[in-house]
Amino acid sequence: MDDLFATPDPAQRVAELRAELEHHNRLYYTEAAPEISDADYDKLFRELEQLEGKHPELVDANSPTQRVGGEPIEGFEQVRHLVPMLSIDDVFELDPESTDTPEAELIEFYQRLRKNLGREDIAVTIEPKIDGVAVSLVYRQGRLDYAATRGDGETGDDITHNVRTIRSVPLTLSATDSGPPSLLEIRGEIFMPSEAFAAMNEERDEQGLPTFANPRNATAGTLKQLDPKKVAERPLDFLAHGLGAYEGPELATEDEFGRLLESLGIPRNQPLIAAANLGETLAAVGRINHERHDLPYGTDGAVIKVASYEERRTLGFRSRAPRWAAAYKFRPEQKETTLKAITIQVGRTGVLTPVAELEPVLVSGTTVSRATLHNQEEIERKDVRIGDTVLIEKAGEIIPAVVKVIAEKRPAEATPFSLYDHVGGQCPSCGGPIAREEGFVAWRCGNFECPAQAVSKIRQFASRKALDIDGIGEIVAEALVRRSICTTPLDLFTLEEHQLGTLNLGSDEEPRRFGEKNAAKVVAALDRARSKPLDRWLFAMGIRHVGESASKELARLHRHLDDLPDSEILHALRDSARLEEERKRISPRNKDHPPADDAEKEERQKQHDELKQRISELEQRIAPYEVSPDVGPVASDSVLTFFESEAGQHVLKRMSELGLRPESANHLPKPSEADAADLPLAGKTVVLTGTLSVGRDEMKRLLEAKGAKVTGSISKNTDYLVAGEGGGSKRDKAGKLGVEIIDEDRARRLIG
Repeated sequence: MDDLFATPDPAQRVAELRAELEHHNRLYYTEAAPEISDADYDKLFRELEQLEGKHPELVDANSPTQRVGGEPIEGFEQVRHLVPMLSIDDVFELDPESTDTPEAELIEFYQRLRKNLGREDIAVTIEPKIDGVAVSLVYRQGRLDYAATRGDGETGDDITHNVRTIRSVPLTLSATDSGPPSLLEIRGEIFMPSEAFAAMNEERDEQGLPTFANPRNATAGTLKQLDPKKVAERPLDFLAHGLGAYEGPELATEDEFGRLLESLGIPRNQPLIAAANLGETLAAVGRINHERHDLPYGTDGAVIKVASYEERRTLGFRSRAPRWAAAYKFRPEQKETTLKAITIQVGRTGVLTPVAELEPVLVSGTTVSRATLHNQEEIERKDVRIGDTVLIEKAGEIIPAVVKVIAEKRPAEATPFSLYDHVGGQCPSCGGPIAREEGFVAWRCGNFECPAQAVSKIRQFASRKALDIDGIGEIVAEALVRRSICTTPLDLFTLEEHQLGTLNLGSDEEPRRFGEKNAAKVVAALDRARSKPLDRWLFAMGIRHVGESASKELARLHRHLDDLPDSEILHALRDSARLEEERKRISPRNKDHPPADDAEKEERQKQHDELKQRISELEQRIAPYEVSPDVGPVASDSVLTFFESEAGQHVLKRMSELGLRPESANHLPKPSEADAADLPLAGKTVVLTGTLSVGRDEMKRLLEAKGAKVTGSISKNTDYLVAGEGGGSKRDKAGKLGVEIIDEDRARRLIG
């Protein structure tokens, strides 16, 4: 009798779990017929993760747990293909205005098959041409050995680390009566499904990141990533369509190859249409052209292949492509229409996206009345104006896009468009200030009470590093906004326990109550949030350029939130940066803007010196605070701009009404003038020259913190020249004027 209390063998249980998870992966990703719920799948997955964690000797590269990606790799190794990985010759659908029939090149391909095989009717298969990236998957004894790109056809990049993250790629093949082939090389396409690609592009747009032009570009860029974890975050998929190296039972036709794929659990391209003659071939191509808009991936053509493997061997290959296959490329459907207006959408993360409002037009099977213009830079690059006649197509057959302006049809009244001017520098959703971060093309609203950003801002507001409001996550935040209970983060402080308890997290058809116990936890967390320190509140507000470190530094420099709008420190930082820009512009040594003559040079030098003096005074004023680089001119400008705006003023007023006045837990008061007079370098003027170990900015900050005035030029009023390596001219001038020259070590002793 078996011992019911015996501990299961970990290796055996790991093998069972892997087989079971691969079985469910196949049902979910290949057959779209799952047997278990996501929760049950996750339970099996977690059990396998825990066992592998306890028994690292059982970890395997082909385990389902490795789908999340491993450590970044240094680069791609080169792999020589077992069988040359050739491309397929293209034949093109001709322009309707051509004197030939649109399918002329396809008919010519079929005629060559007739000639080379010596008969009228040739059996072929027709399938959609997936707009993806070609890949080779090599299995040995039923386990994924490696995956490689096409490369030059002879060698490709080893992308196994990235391919293992794609859940539709089986890591181990399904069991069959005869077992898997000892060697099986599958050729196929990695791609991004249309809906997933559109969602990813929308998210990138909202984050101010450049969007991908089409799914193929996105897929190719993803597979080139050296960090598999990043690849695992992208929505990649796989479908098989061809055979490379093979050691197993003989295959005679494409149909037998398809049955082998199904038996092994490898997803294959569909539909695969059989045609016995030219007429059926043309009909099948027409069917795919008609149905391709309903496929879950982008396709720009149909692939025609001779069905018999024996006939393929007879036809053979040219240097770069087989003679037995061709890819028939459909013409992209483009339509002209009128751009009637440009409107602005505010995304969940505050990015303002211009949208072309179009005269409705039928493109690739659907009516298009709107198309994204992405950003102001895109509008200017294509010279898009309101009233223009534009050419529209679906980018990658998915997303409506403005291809170009038909310049010769531009009306005299066509109007150029400026996003900033159109919205008057304010968010159209909330009236808050908009800004464009250096290095990014997107304009963004920085108001944490913007209704368009309600869900993402509530999540930020309630996060652990912010106000730590336990119980307010993505689902609850979405439900609060969807039910119009909260439109801004501050609305959370108006919630009552009974209101939260009855909150429906589900749909009207399938309601799911939040519950009284959860509601009580949230209300208690909100009550604790009222007394959270100022730095947590500043981080919760999500003001642009104010992260965790900057929030702590701002809280060190200010006692209360309402001290920030009139902050001497922030105004000095912002003003000195603006004056510095003007000083550089007005400098008589500005090579991009040289003075016209000696008189202008003299006048500009005078203005330059005055600006320099004002900058020095501002820096001297805030030197005693020893402001960290975490709060610089950019962060200062962002904070002041927000609180100067109508939206920022409303936030302060609303917080006052709610009895919220966050106080700093680590505020240091401004040093008094008496304290400043006692600083070791009070009243001393110092100049820096040469290369210093800590960098000039850091040395300047240290000197100013001890009372010194640091200037850029030597004069008779200079007390010390701190000289690093080099710095010959200032050193010479200091010697002539009798200014004491000290090295960095001496300067550090003076600082103390």
